[in-house]
Amino acid sequence: MYCIVDFSIIPIGVEPSLSKYIAETLKILDKAGLTYKLHAKGTNIEGELGEVMAIIEKCISRLHEIGVPRVDTMIHVGVIILLF
Repeated sequence: MYCIVDFSIIPIGVEPSLSKYIAETLKILDKAGLTYKLHAKGTNIEGELGEVMAIIEKCISRLHEIGVPRVDTMIHVGVIILLF
């Protein structure tokens, strides 16, 4: 099932600068090879629903691995039925 997902991951309980956490999630997104676009409030990513959700899970897990004690994640899923 093809989808476009808008998500944001907010590390909680860390220093004010979030750049190192964004960099870690970008490494995962780049490695995944799916189409994505950063925007002011999060990231849009396109692909098969299961694959996209697995990538988001990897991003969350990575933040915990590098010491983020709590993560708030917002996910908005739009499913597209491809007719061609």
